[in-house]
Amino acid sequence: MRFGVMTLIDNVPDALSGRLLSPSERLREVVELAVLAEELGFDAFGIGERHGPPFLSSSPPTVLGAIAARTHRIRLFTTVTVISTLDPVRVAEDYATVDQLSGGRLELTVGKGNAPEPWQLFGREVADQYALQEENYELLRRLWSEEKVTWSGRFRPPLKEATALPRPYQQPPTIWHGSATSERSVELAALWGDPVFAANAIQPVANYAKLIDHYRARWEDYGHDPSAAVVGSGGILYAAPDDHTARREFAPYYETAVAARDVPGNNTPFRTLDDAADHGPVLVGSPQRIADKILQQHYAYGHTLQFFSAESAGLPFRRKAEVLRLTAAEVLPQLRAELPDQLPWPAAPAPVLPPLAGEGVR
Repeated sequence: MRFGVMTLIDNVPDALSGRLLSPSERLREVVELAVLAEELGFDAFGIGERHGPPFLSSSPPTVLGAIAARTHRIRLFTTVTVISTLDPVRVAEDYATVDQLSGGRLELTVGKGNAPEPWQLFGREVADQYALQEENYELLRRLWSEEKVTWSGRFRPPLKEATALPRPYQQPPTIWHGSATSERSVELAALWGDPVFAANAIQPVANYAKLIDHYRARWEDYGHDPSAAVVGSGGILYAAPDDHTARREFAPYYETAVAARDVPGNNTPFRTLDDAADHGPVLVGSPQRIADKILQQHYAYGHTLQFFSAESAGLPFRRKAEVLRLTAAEVLPQLRAELPDQLPWPAAPAPVLPPLAGEGVR
């Protein structure tokens, strides 16, 4: 199994101290968190996309570009890119640039999104969300795998012999499909033989298992090798030396975040941390409890990529760093020993790019 850290870059006051970071501080903190994740041996770092308060993640390729400049090995994910509201030509150009800057470390996750703001901001109709998702995704695939693309569709002007530049470093990058509830999103992944990423954040585990089971069934229906289906999963994380400490420290942050996001599409039936830790998908407790819970979820999902969301309601950076250090030291080694790794990522750092012509000359 491989492991990543992810964030939506929410910027809210600390649930205990009330301290609010400036946008500049918060964005720099995210870059530092990615650098730390690489140092600790995590395999991936993901930036989500949101376009309304309290989130600062409206431009994931910009943040991933900054992270690419500070890291060397870690895979760079979007979690997710809202393909239904974006121009696929712009997506192809922006993320191919990230792929080039990072030496081929991009992993793009696309989805229709579940927040209302992008539809108004980008002038799209909610009723067209699935048709947009499918059309834009298919054009993106062509732009990354072909040159001189001639194309026409329902939602953007036609293209005639268009080549998106730069070309991706990878040929082409992997495209994942992210979903919290939508069978139609995982259907698209199954059709094209792509991996899926289940949010695993706010609903019961059985709901996500049903979604993944549908993906695997449709994968086989489309004639793909059943053993080749790849699944990733998310999870809210808070690790401490023991369960009691973890719940005592994290409860104010979890419950503040739940109260603030009680809106359609982003609410949860698990209103208290005790309920979420005992009956929901969240990963809160001692390292052994977290490892055991991921193993239980693996039996339900069959996933080989586990992401952790270690940010909630203004949790201070020092605390997040402690959580990641403890997880890297005591959770990841056990799971790596017990669970298979099916992801075709390089185990070693990406090759160092050659120096620029004239570099070092003064």
